[in-house]
Amino acid sequence: MLTVVCLCQLMVVLDVSVVNVALPSIRTDLGFTASGLQWVVNAYTLAFGGLLLLGGRLADVIGQRRAAVAGLALFGVTSLLGGLAQQPWELVAARAAQGVSGALLLPVSLTVITTTFAEGPARHRALAVWGAVAGAGGAAGVLLGGVLTEYLDWRWVLFVNVPIAAVAIPLAVACVPARRPGRRPRLDIAGAVLATAAMVVLVYSVVRTDTYAWGSPQTLGGLALGLVLAGAFVAVERRTAAPLVRLGILRSRSLAVACLTVFLIACGQFGAFYFASLYLQGVVEYSPVRTGLAFVPFSLGVVTGTIVAGRIMARVGPRPPLVVGLVLAAAGMSWFGAVSPHGSFTGDILGPSLVASLGLGLCMVPNTAAGTSGVAREEAGLASGLLNSARQCGGSIGLAVLVTVAGTVTRHHEDPAGAAAVTAGYGRAFLVSGLLIAVAALAAAVLLPRRPAPDPAGGADADAEPAAAGTGG
Repeated sequence: MLTVVCLCQLMVVLDVSVVNVALPSIRTDLGFTASGLQWVVNAYTLAFGGLLLLGGRLADVIGQRRAAVAGLALFGVTSLLGGLAQQPWELVAARAAQGVSGALLLPVSLTVITTTFAEGPARHRALAVWGAVAGAGGAAGVLLGGVLTEYLDWRWVLFVNVPIAAVAIPLAVACVPARRPGRRPRLDIAGAVLATAAMVVLVYSVVRTDTYAWGSPQTLGGLALGLVLAGAFVAVERRTAAPLVRLGILRSRSLAVACLTVFLIACGQFGAFYFASLYLQGVVEYSPVRTGLAFVPFSLGVVTGTIVAGRIMARVGPRPPLVVGLVLAAAGMSWFGAVSPHGSFTGDILGPSLVASLGLGLCMVPNTAAGTSGVAREEAGLASGLLNSARQCGGSIGLAVLVTVAGTVTRHHEDPAGAAAVTAGYGRAFLVSGLLIAVAALAAAVLLPRRPAPDPAGGADADAEPAAAGTGG
């Protein structure tokens, strides 16, 4: 089962990393504009983030095996269609469809871990393996993306998901239990529609700020509509017997803080990857393969941090490695802000890569462990959906904000078309990334309980810190 869920995680992580490296080639081949290129990323994360709550809940309702097989099959088919795209809109549509399949695939992988491995050391080890696969997938993705883009074609960065799905589907059928409640709960269709609409409208309004200013009627109107939809969602959930999101679950301080933390991490991390790829290929003129190799130390640092975090969490709980990791990640991202138009790998990339990646690796597993601690088995998919939804929405919103920051700095430079102006914009975006992750570190240090408390559905105090809760007793 752990092999299957790791393959699910690998497909999602690999897809993001290989596409980032291929972005310049995609722009040239299909004729994307500079602002339109971000939709190759945002179309995926919009659908992904908007549907993760529904995808997580579906894993609880239809059973883990069905959800895993459906997600894998849809991911393989949409990857094939994306690789065959001939127009920008075709690729963007395929990426959105990939996001739909990923919204089902990723929550079920975390749900299987949560419901299979007992809370404590066993679950921590499983989460460490799951997180290490994410880091290794990142390393493989950036290198594989560079090799495929340079020696074959960018389309192969999407085709590569097809054989992975072909291997994973029969394994899922054989190994993943068809676990679901004895009495199947009703699916909250109204809540699902409102939650998806609110997330999509909010994120879309933000990512369109490259065209419409933050103070424009279009942006302000979109944000207002998104907040109205979110308010309607809360009202519906309060009155629904079987809600999509039981709002009481957010009284678990550990889960609420974990969602906030992962949102801020993603705000900084997703945009940093985007600009690092453009900087390496567009400013210092690395080839796709060399760009992939430049990302390898970062990905290996994430794997190392994940392994270290998995080993020390059982002794000290999730909060210490989480806070230390976030501080390191913030320092590394801020260090990236010193990039220059004539930078080198050793002077501008390697040092900040190692610091930021070790920090991100240290905080991945502890944050997930904190967010899933004390969650009832029948709501494991919901908790997974909340965490992953916060991450993906943070990534989309963060990328849009950082694109706006970088574009503003570049436009106000004395030579907006020069490499110095572009690099100055990227550098400012990296600094903002570091600031966002620093805020996450502060939130984790101040708000996260020393030992995660159980979900207070049964009347427990959400802010209590029982000694046994952190490591499962």
